[in-house]
Amino acid sequence: MYDVVIIGSGPAGLSAAVYGTRAGLSLVVVEKNPMSGGQVLNTYEVDNYLGMPGINGFDMGMQFREHADRLGVEFLEASAEAIEEIQGGRLVRTDGGNLETRAVILATGAIHAALGVPGEERLGGKGVSYCATCDGAFFRGECVAVVGGGDVALEDAIYLSRQCKKVYLIHRRDELRGAFVLQKELKGLPNVEILYSHVVEEICGEDKVGGIRVRDLKTDGTTELAVAGVFVAVGIRPGTELVRSLVDCDEGGYVLAGEDCATSAAGIFAAGDVRRKPIRQIVTAVADGANAAVSVGNYLQL
Repeated sequence: MYDVVIIGSGPAGLSAAVYGTRAGLSLVVVEKNPMSGGQVLNTYEVDNYLGMPGINGFDMGMQFREHADRLGVEFLEASAEAIEEIQGGRLVRTDGGNLETRAVILATGAIHAALGVPGEERLGGKGVSYCATCDGAFFRGECVAVVGGGDVALEDAIYLSRQCKKVYLIHRRDELRGAFVLQKELKGLPNVEILYSHVVEEICGEDKVGGIRVRDLKTDGTTELAVAGVFVAVGIRPGTELVRSLVDCDEGGYVLAGEDCATSAAGIFAAGDVRRKPIRQIVTAVADGANAAVSVGNYLQL
């Protein structure tokens, strides 16, 4: 029986693994994806993590994983399917085998939210993307659209402007929500056009994206824009399906847990983007991982 099973190997999960290993806890990290790092892998540049200005997101994720590897952290590439209560702890069922543990740290992060408009699902991977850094190179010299108004949307638009002919930034509100420094950079780009108070009503095309139909929320008029790619950046939703019946969550599905990362269920802790908190950044995920590991240590001494 492990002391703790950590589900997810983004910044929160890897931080928990490092702190837990250094504290002498027996642990395993369960990760369903081939690579550790979580959402940071899809970030072209991270400029606000202390001591690593301008680092590529993929490189940061690899450095985080290498740190855990150097400490001999055990990893299992598998998808966690259920968490059940057993005598003395929990049973984590995965498609790679079952794990018995005294505690669980949920660090499953979050996934991109969809627009939910006609054509989005059908043209997924055929011009509809949720990762500009992953797919932007396929649209070099083309016209594309980015949907959203937060940091990720602004970062995506800036990144795409460097290789695309034109970038439309479509935002449903009359002002952007992203960081001021990103807004300033974006508004200075000659090939970026911001469409405020607009929403995408349909993504058009047969075998691939050929355009989008957008609606002006102020005039109710519709316009068709010829674009080859649509990059959706309208938020995230927490990966908490595994525990929603086990722990208390808010209306958005985020786990209710304090700074100690302890949930309403004894022995289950939540770290990173799955936890309700005011700021979701790499640095806060790393902090959560550390807090969760320390809290597990304190819990196991009870």
